[in-house]
Amino acid sequence: TRRVNEKHGDDHGVNLSRLRALAKRLKTQQELACRLWETNDTAARLLAILICRPKAFGRDELDVMLREARVPKVHDWLVNYVVKKNPHPEELRRAWSADPDPVVASAGWQLTSERVAKKPEGLDLAGLLD
Repeated sequence: TRRVNEKHGDDHGVNLSRLRALAKRLKTQQELACRLWETNDTAARLLAILICRPKAFGRDELDVMLREARVPKVHDWLVNYVVKKNPHPEELRRAWSADPDPVVASAGWQLTSERVAKKPEGLDLAGLLD
């Protein structure tokens, strides 16, 4: 499992199906999720994402978490499973899209593509292409 994951830039050797099964048994546990995130371990962070309460995070907290999430799988799951379900995705989309860090900016563009697909009203679509 680790070799396959490393080909994709991920540093964990965890079977994701088993990780999801564990998360299902644990259910939502925000406090445990925060403690797991603090370990800086990829597998622990993935589990934290699966058992957290997305709406419990503040905008600044999510910004810090994204900047800490340097492993592609953690970055992707954080945006898709937490940020998109949080009350602040639009604010974060605007801030991250303009960020000089390309990894952070990619999260902004990920949120922008979601917005274009689901709620394009109010977006300067032509301006996005410039």
